Amino acid sequence: METRQLGNSDLQITALGIGAWAIGGSGWNGSMGPQNEDDSVPAIHAALDGGLNWIDTAALYGLGHSEEVVARALEGRTPRPYVFTKCERVWDGNRDVGASLKAGSIGRECEDSLRRLKTEVIDLYQIHWPEPDEDIEEGWTAMARLKEEGKVRYIGVSNFTVSQMQRAQAIAPITSLQPPYSVVTREIENEILPYAGRNGIGVIVYSPMSAGLLTGAMTRERVARFTQEDWRRNLPNFREPLLSRNLRVVERLREIGKRHGRAPGEVAIAWTLAHPAVTGAIVGFRSAQQVAGVMGASEFRLDQGEIAEIETALKRESTATAESKS
Repeated sequence: METRQLGNSDLQITALGIGAWAIGGSGWNGSMGPQNEDDSVPAIHAALDGGLNWIDTAALYGLGHSEEVVARALEGRTPRPYVFTKCERVWDGNRDVGASLKAGSIGRECEDSLRRLKTEVIDLYQIHWPEPDEDIEEGWTAMARLKEEGKVRYIGVSNFTVSQMQRAQAIAPITSLQPPYSVVTREIENEILPYAGRNGIGVIVYSPMSAGLLTGAMTRERVARFTQEDWRRNLPNFREPLLSRNLRVVERLREIGKRHGRAPGEVAIAWTLAHPAVTGAIVGFRSAQQVAGVMGASEFRLDQGEIAEIETALKRESTATAESKS
């Protein structure tokens, strides 16, 4: 399977990586709802067996639980995939989530992640969110120290703006950026992606299928059945008038996919990978069956005509949505 170099690192990653957000399960602020524990490990195994060579998780996902599931899935696996995780989101005994970029907190969080992941070194350690903003310099200095100590191999950021990356770069090089990016979530195109490209920062995008919206399996009825704790129920893309627009865009992705025997989600992922600044895309799996539905995106590529076709559909649907609101 084709691999790409991630930023300034020696990590050669596959175009798709395993996202471990959903397998964190329920009971925390940011959950995608309940997860069948019996499905999580087989899902990871199926993706690894299919050739993917990296997993992205975070301490936040399930408040440590996702990292524990990843460790269980990797026990005895050879070769071992790269493991990426994140710090900065912390929680208390009541499971209330907060933010910290204090050096002491980052050190403790790293030790906790190493313990939960049952590893001696983390391949890529990332600041989850740039919060509090005033502590970015302290947090990034602590990250660089962890790298010097050999507890992490490389350090990256997630959800940073250009100005925040510039502040971090003044202290130590950034290996990678992890932002949201999809056909219907494109805020990073004007400034962030060009900056990453100019500065040799690898980009691994999350939610390339917009949290399941672009898979082809999402319907209004399914959205209406989201549990109260499912964070997606409050996202603008899952609410009207954008929901109807987005579901129509999915039908265009479905039409393009049919020409190649691909699912709409594979087309959505391929669209993100077509951007020259994007190194890889994180794809979440809840079960081995879901893995089979998107694995083809690791090798599937859109041609320029198909990318233009998607752009035309987006413009048409956005215009129709705007007119309906006026």
